[in-house]
Amino acid sequence: MELYSLTAHELKELLSKKEIKSTEIVESVFNRIENVENKVDSFVTLTKEKAIEAAKKADEKLARGETLNGLEGIPIALKDNMVSMGDLTTASSKMLSNYEGIYDGSVVKKLKGNGIPIIGKTNMDEFAMGSSTENSFVKKTKNPWDLNRIPGGSSGGSAASVAAGESIISLGSDTGGSIRQPASLCGVVGLKPTYGRVSRFGLIAFASSLDQIGPITKDVEDAALALNAISGYDSNDSTSVNMEVPDYTKFLTEDIKGMKIGIPKEYFVDGMEAGVKKIVNESIERYRDLGAEIVEVSLPHTEYAGPAYYIVAPAEASSNLSRFDGVRYGYRTKEYKDLTELYTKSRSEGFGDEVKRRIMIGTYVLSAGYYDAYYKKAQKVRRLIKQDFDNAFNNVDVILTPTSPSVAFKIGEKTDDPLKMYLSDIFTISANLAGIPGMSVPAGLSEGLPVGIQLLGKAFGEGDILKAGYAFEKVRGKVELPKLK
Repeated sequence: MELYSLTAHELKELLSKKEIKSTEIVESVFNRIENVENKVDSFVTLTKEKAIEAAKKADEKLARGETLNGLEGIPIALKDNMVSMGDLTTASSKMLSNYEGIYDGSVVKKLKGNGIPIIGKTNMDEFAMGSSTENSFVKKTKNPWDLNRIPGGSSGGSAASVAAGESIISLGSDTGGSIRQPASLCGVVGLKPTYGRVSRFGLIAFASSLDQIGPITKDVEDAALALNAISGYDSNDSTSVNMEVPDYTKFLTEDIKGMKIGIPKEYFVDGMEAGVKKIVNESIERYRDLGAEIVEVSLPHTEYAGPAYYIVAPAEASSNLSRFDGVRYGYRTKEYKDLTELYTKSRSEGFGDEVKRRIMIGTYVLSAGYYDAYYKKAQKVRRLIKQDFDNAFNNVDVILTPTSPSVAFKIGEKTDDPLKMYLSDIFTISANLAGIPGMSVPAGLSEGLPVGIQLLGKAFGEGDILKAGYAFEKVRGKVELPKLK
């Protein structure tokens, strides 16, 4: 079996037995990239030499008889919005197309410090704004299950790279579902941690109160290993929470008898594909068979999550992206008469349509006369959504919902209808507004395409959703990844 097709924990075991070398894993991954990248288009930048150098250090450590820790020696890909020293970090935007990192973000520093090879940066919707990875300035990533379909977004490149065997683990960022939704559509595991669990220092911001870095993996055990590697307090991030990080692999058990799993009636809405609904209902029955107690819960303000999100996120984007002005760094227009024209032309030419759309919405809702009517009201709704979850978690351990209302749609199918595209995140955005952890786990296939279920936990309750996901995975059986040739 090819090394690129194995999980991180399988490779970790082989490394510990000295049956393989880290350099062999890295070479296998890059050979795979060479064979299928022209079909999938997962990557923006590759850093092969640096990855091999890190892998050699892991091999030397093994040769000395030392033990590798965590994911040491196992390669990881990063979403193209995570800054790393000396590497292009473009957020898949023309605005940053020549930006080379002058420092390592905190997560990158953790990976490098733990001897984890970084193989490159994955494609994404520009500045993480989108649900399909069609908004990238660089290229359009394809879904490895069907190359005519989208992989989801904005972490589409990260999810597609794992599904296609081009990376063992990828890191993505999740502002309204951008890890979980593409993971669902590509048939892999995607975990958004609690807000503040993972440092955002070095993550190019979209919406600062919503963004969170998390792993995309082949199975739940790998997600636990990856979360161990990236979690923890960081004084460089004022929103980072100083709380002890448990060993998440300790939560992985098949015994979930007595666990209370909440099913919110508000998530089973009209418009969900019949095949998706069928698989979600079958998954609920599997949990019942495992001995979990299925409890109906209500999240009454769910219907307002979408409107609240599409006020809060663009407002924060408008503020965050104001720094890209053609003066300090990033794209600068070639011809301009004065400072105003420099600003206007640099931003008009440097940003894509979706980014400009969200900046305009955000600027509008923050403007004098509209702040109270829109932004302030959206923040009040956000508080009510969080209270809904707090109330539900008084009675249940985990909440189960669909991850996406549909399977992956065809490339170009929704690009002319932004509102229809925004509905792709209808089941995922509430978790970001509430700051709670969520994970998408593959549950089956509908019309030959992957469907995921979403497990939501209370704040810093990643252990509960990992436990529930692991138990489900064991009864569901191994999911084969798509056969790309």
